[in-house]
Amino acid sequence: MAEVKTAKFVGSFTRNDKCPTDGKPEYAFIGRSNVGKSSLINMLCAQKDLAKVSQTPGKTQLINFFDINETWYMVDLPGYGYARASRTLREAWEKMIWYYLKNRETLQYVFVLVDSMIPPQANDLEFINKLGEYRVPFVVAYTKTDRMKADDVKRNIDKFRAAMLETWSAMPLEFVTSAERGRGKNEILTFVENANLEYRTAN
Repeated sequence: MAEVKTAKFVGSFTRNDKCPTDGKPEYAFIGRSNVGKSSLINMLCAQKDLAKVSQTPGKTQLINFFDINETWYMVDLPGYGYARASRTLREAWEKMIWYYLKNRETLQYVFVLVDSMIPPQANDLEFINKLGEYRVPFVVAYTKTDRMKADDVKRNIDKFRAAMLETWSAMPLEFVTSAERGRGKNEILTFVENANLEYRTAN
């Protein structure tokens, strides 16, 4: 079973040329503010406070790197859709995020986190469509599935799929997760492990 044996915070960065340059594969995590990103990262790494969990949306403001098993990087990106930040600050975050996503050669996949408790959100779909436009590989991870009845979660996920399929011919790989119950942990880490194997084979 795939697992995280070591997870270490490396640093926070604002520019690609300041990020680590050792060639390890990277997997970025991003979603709307308050989607449960920090909780998911902590669950995957089996550490309660590796990523800072805050009741205040918009806490992550830099590109945060975590070295996992000394073989790959988990990258915590600022959330999008945080309305309480100034327009100037939101634009700066967006510019930083998209420069990283479009130009980072060691980035393997983006995990787009989608809140399973709510109907499809326009900014999630817009972000995903932009990833497609720039041909950035991504997968979808549904969060907070422990907070509603299974039927309600399935209904919201089905609605999100239907909304995506209005512009996409097929769905990307999907993960259904719960930070509280550890759901999706093995599936995500196995996916990363297999992707790392492909990366090492190709490089």
